Amino acid sequence: MTGTPALGAQELDQPHDLVGIGIGPFNLSLAALADGVHGGLATAFFEQRPVFRWHPGLLIEGSTLQVPFLADLVTLVDPASPWSFLNYLRSRDRLFPFYFAERFHIQRAEYDAYCRWVSDSLTGLYFGHQVDAVRWNPERSLFEVDFTQLDADGEVEALGRAYSRNIVLGVGTEPYVPEPLRPLAEAPTVPVFHSADYLDHRERILAAEHITVIGSGQSGAEVFLDLLRARPVGAEKIHWLARTDAFAPMEYSKLGLEHFTPDYTRYFHALPEQTRDTLVSRQWQLHKGIDADTIAAIHEELYRRTLHGGWPDAVLTPGVSVRTAGRVATTKVELHLEHAEQATRSRLTTDAVVLATGYQERPLHRMLAGLDPYLRKDSAGRARIDDQFRLVLDRSVTGSAYVQNAERHTHGVGAPDLGLAAWRSASILNSLTGKEPYPLPHRTAFTSFGLSREQARPAHAPPSLLPLVERS
Repeated sequence: MTGTPALGAQELDQPHDLVGIGIGPFNLSLAALADGVHGGLATAFFEQRPVFRWHPGLLIEGSTLQVPFLADLVTLVDPASPWSFLNYLRSRDRLFPFYFAERFHIQRAEYDAYCRWVSDSLTGLYFGHQVDAVRWNPERSLFEVDFTQLDADGEVEALGRAYSRNIVLGVGTEPYVPEPLRPLAEAPTVPVFHSADYLDHRERILAAEHITVIGSGQSGAEVFLDLLRARPVGAEKIHWLARTDAFAPMEYSKLGLEHFTPDYTRYFHALPEQTRDTLVSRQWQLHKGIDADTIAAIHEELYRRTLHGGWPDAVLTPGVSVRTAGRVATTKVELHLEHAEQATRSRLTTDAVVLATGYQERPLHRMLAGLDPYLRKDSAGRARIDDQFRLVLDRSVTGSAYVQNAERHTHGVGAPDLGLAAWRSASILNSLTGKEPYPLPHRTAFTSFGLSREQARPAHAPPSLLPLVERS
């Protein structure tokens, strides 16, 4: 296992300043920036997986990030950090090749390798440690974090408990499987897989006579393109279905991208709950559309297959939802489809299904059951999260519980965006320390999202001491 060796008994009893739960890119960003805080912070980050991996099932050859390389773990708040992507390249003697490649968007596999370099180098990261429960101990004024240490095979090796003044939840998301397809996805004999596991099952999928891809986002497009390139001309036998009205490009205009700035995040957080909920559903094209280059590559591949006459045996149909699904014979799948605009229904028999149906926030109720009496919730029963990314807890809890990528309902479409990772991590560290180890910009967008004027924050004032906006 990579990372730091298991915690010793003395370390376990010694309270930490911050314990992180989960080591994905966001908590890895926080750990990297915490490493640079002057005076030092006592931190520990726990992850149940044995090593860092970032969407391994979707590291399709040639696929790129949808954000520039500057959206690494640290650069947008600390360009001089030793944990930057450019320093990673330098450590691998690859700066000049990268310079001549002139690539603003790097490959996903390279981003995964960069993050693993950071995770292998930082101290205080404990892989193979599964967090089981979090509680508040009022007598000690500390959070208790119970964990299970796992061996290389995932078997229980030891139980432990860590104490911390503050915690941060960065457990990420999990694949979302629509209800009609869950029984099939859970059946081992039926080839129905989520795109998160695509590469693990790629050969089995390609061996199927007919393949169906469901989902109109970037993952669906990349899987469809990869399958299309691997199938014989004229015998592709692929269906690509989507609920959206079109296979739409992601909003990538310069001003459209300003929805992924701290300015918009602060604006969104100050809106009423009902308004925020309405906005999130309307803004799907900001984060669920398809990269324009991928759309172009798909069209080019389809066009190339018409050069000698005929059309490829590939069907691309938007506006379609799967009502129900079932097994036919032993391994075939029958999808019952409905077209919204035509108000028509049909059936499709296929041999393999790839569900590019996105991700959902991991449920935290089991892990946070011990905090439930202290947790304040909104009208929909979701955790309330303040402007500093803290769960709103009862005043008797003197520590802070921060969240990363679990706050879309309070902070908007930028919650899962890698481009805001460093800024959010720095905001958490500024809040936690009550200082400004990482001075943050007062303005980040040309767009003024509301009529109320945002109030600039004095250079050294803790963010918690100032109102978010000034209203007339």
